[in-house]
Amino acid sequence: MLVVAWRSRQLLGGIALLCFILATSAGPLSSQSPFTKGHAGEGVRMGAYDPYGTFANDAKISIEHIFIPWQDVNLASLDAADKYARDRARKLLITVEPWTWSRNGKPETSSELYAGIMAGNYDRLIRELCQKAASLTSDITIRWAQEMDLGNDRYPWSEWAPVDYINAFRHFVDTCRTVGAGLHFMWSPRGEPTMRDYYPGSDYVDFIGLTLFGFQQYEIDLYGKDLSLPERLGPSYELVADLGKEIYIAEFGCHGDQAYLRRCVEEARSASAKFSRISAVIYFNEVETYKWPGSHGSPDWRIMSKLFAELPQ
Repeated sequence: MLVVAWRSRQLLGGIALLCFILATSAGPLSSQSPFTKGHAGEGVRMGAYDPYGTFANDAKISIEHIFIPWQDVNLASLDAADKYARDRARKLLITVEPWTWSRNGKPETSSELYAGIMAGNYDRLIRELCQKAASLTSDITIRWAQEMDLGNDRYPWSEWAPVDYINAFRHFVDTCRTVGAGLHFMWSPRGEPTMRDYYPGSDYVDFIGLTLFGFQQYEIDLYGKDLSLPERLGPSYELVADLGKEIYIAEFGCHGDQAYLRRCVEEARSASAKFSRISAVIYFNEVETYKWPGSHGSPDWRIMSKLFAELPQ
């Protein structure tokens, strides 16, 4: 059975949940997707957030990525995600967003969310989540409150001052560890120049996750040319390379013409050749849920598109 976790508040509307789509698996784990074609399995591990099941039978995908809110979610649904990952010998990366996806839920301001966390108002919720995660049989990493360094109102936690984010992250991890032995934790900034200010410390971080997307038209409009992986990744990588942690590209995607897509994907497959601490690249196989600046709209990162079907075999 194919189990897919959706991350789209716009699509889910008033349903507050982790939504699973069940479908029949197409066959044994032997096929390869365009993302892993030609990847020898050395160096960088490949992963995917995959709500359409494009990577369901790709044996070279070793990390399954799902998103959940920490409010209004049926934690029992994690059992299905665990089985899906386990059946494919994949590790499970769970991004936990500290809010609700329900449009019927009471919206919280940035300051309300922070105050509630530090007052312990969410401790029961954290313990229930982490206890459930620790009970799963897959190797589990929790990526909590990602892209905090955006410095805007995309997420309530991306409006926090660095010291507040650090306090909240540590509170989450400390509370989680009281019931969740064996869990790993990922600190995952967007990759802004200020991201180092939000680092909660080595004792609270097992892995670092960066966000990296290649959007051809945006790059041409902003820089006058297509960017290479080193040009996109280099500045943020250098800010965290000395922290001594494995670094994931926790959200990766490409959007552009055929030549651009081919180069973007090929460079990701071999990222560790130029960036030795990059240990995994996880493809975000979905339409962008937020509009990019200006008139660039919401790029479609999905690798199942016709353009990707033309990638070299």
